[in-house]
Amino acid sequence: MNNKIQKITPNLWFDTQAEQAAELYTSIFKNSKIGRITHHGKNDHGIPEGTVMTVDFQLEGQEFVALNGGPQFKFTEAISFIVNCEDQDELDYFWEKLSEGGDEKAQNCGWLKDKYGVSWQIIPSTLTEMVSDPDPEKSERVMNALLQTRSKIDIKTLMQAYEG
Repeated sequence: MNNKIQKITPNLWFDTQAEQAAELYTSIFKNSKIGRITHHGKNDHGIPEGTVMTVDFQLEGQEFVALNGGPQFKFTEAISFIVNCEDQDELDYFWEKLSEGGDEKAQNCGWLKDKYGVSWQIIPSTLTEMVSDPDPEKSERVMNALLQTRSKIDIKTLMQAYEG
């Protein structure tokens, strides 16, 4: 058992799909696993006894908790997870896997919502360097190209904008 506790752990509130979401995410990301699963007890806010309450899981070594807390709260774009991708193949892979069954209207500028409503940013790892380039013309061209992206990012398009 790992006795070292991560200082900050994201907690994701689901209605009833915490286990399914953790299974999906761990199937997509390498170096990922499901850990401890807890269950609701008797008289637990009207949730049936034995129902999954929390699922601890890791994605690329990052600890998360998924909680089945009921329908009161929904995910919004105010919180998202950034997935840095080394190349177009990796970007395409994560885009395809995470967008499957999600809200297509929520896909813009490399952002997507998965089928559980969680927001993800699937971006090239070089994007931050390009938009913060000391040459303001380069960074502006990249930002303009990015803002014209209607769904998944095309790295070649961004590189062409960057290079002028």
